[in-house]
Amino acid sequence: MMRSLLSRALFNPFNPFTALAPLVLGAATLAFAAPALADDPHAMHMQHGQSGAAAGIGEPGDDAQATRTVEVDMRDTMRFSPATLTVRRGDTVRFVITNRGKLRHELTLGTAASLAEHAKMMQQMPDMIHAEPNAVTVEPGERKTLVWHFAQAGTVDFACLEPGHFAAGMHGVVNVR
Repeated sequence: MMRSLLSRALFNPFNPFTALAPLVLGAATLAFAAPALADDPHAMHMQHGQSGAAAGIGEPGDDAQATRTVEVDMRDTMRFSPATLTVRRGDTVRFVITNRGKLRHELTLGTAASLAEHAKMMQQMPDMIHAEPNAVTVEPGERKTLVWHFAQAGTVDFACLEPGHFAAGMHGVVNVR
């Protein structure tokens, strides 16, 4: 009954506040959606976490501007090959990533702290597949490409954040000189 009264009041053509109805409903929708988003740590992470430039790790690169191609193998031994790489500041690197194992793996670029935090989060969401520009999920036997522009000197870490893989040692480092 309350809903019916509210609908009649908001959508009455003679009510001067009818024009505000879409705004009121939109605000209510956002108010109810915010707590749901807060309950999903990965959703919050995708909004605020690994944007790349915000994390100081660089930015998505343009494949046509790639200055270097690096082949990266992933195996079920929970290792990347190579696990250490040195690039020059300003390089745009095309990573060609091959999963030579029987398990799903991924390569995610980030800071050591953000990757460790995200690895813990992934324990709660084992089937999550990343769609961020700094990450690729690679199924067994697949090959994918990630292009990244390393804009500043420092260290950029990378890891497989599939549950248990990071803890087993599946991480590496890009030294940007």
